[in-house]
Amino acid sequence: MGQATNNRVLGVTVLADFILSEGIDEIIENLQRIGATAVACNPTVTAPAAAGTGTFQPPADAGSSPRLFDRKLFGKHSLWVQSAPSYFPQPDFYAESSYGPRKVKDLTHEHGDIIGRFIEATNAAGMKVYFQLGSAQPSGLRDEDRPRQPDGTVAAVRMADTGSLASPAIRAYNRAYVKDLLAIYPSVCGFRIDWPEYPCYTMGEVFHDFSPHVQNWARVNDFDFESIQNGIGKLYEHLQGGLTDDALAATGEAGIQQALASLAGKDNDSVAEWLKLKAALSVDMVADWRRILDDAGRPDLELTAHAFLPPYATITGLDFEHVVDHCDAVSPKFYTMHWPLMVKFWSDWLIDRNPNLDRPRVVRALASWMELGTSDEIDDRLDRYRYPEPNEEHPIPVASQQLKLQQVRDQLGDSSTPLVPLVHGYGPPEDFARRFRVIAEADVQGVWINRYGYLGNDKLDAIKEVWKACGRIEL
Repeated sequence: MGQATNNRVLGVTVLADFILSEGIDEIIENLQRIGATAVACNPTVTAPAAAGTGTFQPPADAGSSPRLFDRKLFGKHSLWVQSAPSYFPQPDFYAESSYGPRKVKDLTHEHGDIIGRFIEATNAAGMKVYFQLGSAQPSGLRDEDRPRQPDGTVAAVRMADTGSLASPAIRAYNRAYVKDLLAIYPSVCGFRIDWPEYPCYTMGEVFHDFSPHVQNWARVNDFDFESIQNGIGKLYEHLQGGLTDDALAATGEAGIQQALASLAGKDNDSVAEWLKLKAALSVDMVADWRRILDDAGRPDLELTAHAFLPPYATITGLDFEHVVDHCDAVSPKFYTMHWPLMVKFWSDWLIDRNPNLDRPRVVRALASWMELGTSDEIDDRLDRYRYPEPNEEHPIPVASQQLKLQQVRDQLGDSSTPLVPLVHGYGPPEDFARRFRVIAEADVQGVWINRYGYLGNDKLDAIKEVWKACGRIEL
């Protein structure tokens, strides 16, 4: 494996759109003044696009997001953009993959070299550079490789278009993609893989993955897939018309796993086995990424797994205890704007299918499952379980954030693998500084911040002050 992350890492995700918009020198100057030691970027170039074409930035998050960038991107705080690979792929690398390489566009010819120049300049400035990639997101993802719900359908509403972790086609693409990138960018220090698990933003995503790929993987790995699918299918059906306020209340202050098991009923013990399957599959996916780097002749490269925090990780499949056998660091995501949104998404889904439910009771129950505060704190925030506005603090108590971090540490046990949480930059400056301080003051080996576009100069100043006050740097 690669070198262990040191205990003073301060990393920032800087996607290529801002590199092209602001320029390499200005970004490096800003990173140096906060004491950054590492940068994550993507092998992509992005430029403004006509309204309604390309993709919208910041991300729409299933149409729910009110986010705006703090820093102007091509003169705007939100806009439509077009993207292209920053390099010229080598098709021969994809001979054993049913997915071909990313398609070169005019942008590649016009601006593609900026990523190589950024990597070179950032390394020269004394910072490590990593690529941040989706762990199961091939270019042109097909329905046949998308996760399935217990009834065999693709979820109608998803926030993250990730593929099945068990898909051989996706794993073959990952192998080709990494080989392609290392041929062009051999000086990167490693890869930070996002979603090596099943996202759980929406209730449809929670009930992944019952695809034929997982069925085949389960059989090879001694899981009774048919029994699990039958039991979880019954729970899935029950939640779509058979749920009552009393049943929700009976879950008490249980975590997500215990609550789902309670709602499944005494005669349905499939929840625990289902979650064991997801955990084993997630570990297997991270292990496959490790093999890819080793087989590419680069065992020196660092591999970091991004992860949902507990208790979400229970149902996404991310197994902190065992995933660290295959990576050099773990970065649990403190994306505190998503947690209240998930309460809303899950509540809306349940109430739409069980219209007799009392909304406040549903919201209370789900916030409790997600461990978002004491019962009094949850009651105080009932109307705020939604996507926070750009200037609205995130309704997550500090104690709840600290609890989730402690749960990760407990799961890691005696592992020496660095714990380097990932804090999101979205939100008003005071709230961001408070959330950043929670991690900076914790017993961790550093922190990453996602992403540069949300770090206005006031937040950069806050990072510098907090990091220095915590004894992390001398400036």
